[in-house]
Amino acid sequence: MIRIDGSKGEGGGQVLRTSLALSLVTGTPFQLVNVRAKRAKPGLLRQHLTAVKAAAEVGAAEVEGAELGSRELTFKPRALSAGNYYFSVGTAGSATLVLQTVLPALMVASGPSTLMLEGGTHNPAAPPFDFLEKAYLPLVRRMGPRVDAVLERHGFFPAGGGKFRVNVLPAPLRPLVLLERGRVKRRQATALFSQIPFNVAQRELATVEQVLGWRPDEQRVEELKRSQGPGNALMLEVESEHVTEVFTGFGERGVRAEEVAGRAAEAAKRYLDAEVPVGENLCDQLLLLLALAKGGAFRTLPLDGHSQTQLETFAHFLEVKVKVSEVSKEVREVEVRG
Repeated sequence: MIRIDGSKGEGGGQVLRTSLALSLVTGTPFQLVNVRAKRAKPGLLRQHLTAVKAAAEVGAAEVEGAELGSRELTFKPRALSAGNYYFSVGTAGSATLVLQTVLPALMVASGPSTLMLEGGTHNPAAPPFDFLEKAYLPLVRRMGPRVDAVLERHGFFPAGGGKFRVNVLPAPLRPLVLLERGRVKRRQATALFSQIPFNVAQRELATVEQVLGWRPDEQRVEELKRSQGPGNALMLEVESEHVTEVFTGFGERGVRAEEVAGRAAEAAKRYLDAEVPVGENLCDQLLLLLALAKGGAFRTLPLDGHSQTQLETFAHFLEVKVKVSEVSKEVREVEVRG
């Protein structure tokens, strides 16, 4: 059995999610110690526990340590099964991260699957639904599997209550080469808000116009009527010839709208200035896909802690070689070989 120290690398939930995903795909059991050791509240929180239980259901796994606050987990998958699944975080914890835990396995399962997920859909420190729909899943489809997602209700932190459905038609993963972004075809800044003052969205879009110079016709405000609680998110979508990227700022109590929008706009500006196809948040997700496909290459920004942690976790489960080359100060080329 593989033993993994969860305090290594970024020391959060990513080691857990990636280990569960790769364990399901490869059938390899593992023991994870020091779960989320570097977080303010170490151990399994509800969204992590939901991910563990979801993986256990998909893989008919034997599990020890699946309880709130647990800092040690043993996971032994027995049989990967396609099917109809329903997973609820029960809080505003990220439902998109639960999906990313089980999706790699279901993409290579023996038959199609349908998933219904409830919880947070737009959470700080997690990919929002829009990122999955517009940036991540189009690349999945280019690699073979057909995965489609439909958002039924937004769920912001701390109220949660979001809901989305995912259909998975499996296929072998093909290598992907993504070295060029191509011409930028469309830019769209969307300020989502629910049960908060309208001028918050206006101020966010004004900041985007100031930092990025995006035109008024590239900006829109969307008020959400069905969200269960107050919330706000700013989405910056960059659609290019070969890839789409999404950058997000999340409204927080006590944080000015200009600061929320400024952080998202600066992240988008860095990406655009570097002229790479893959941004930081997409990088670690694409790394996992290429590792499972045992081939591919892409250009991105310098790898952050999440991506470095992905590389370290792969080594426990997969025999792949990853080469990271410095093209320039702000550009890295990543090559994956089986």
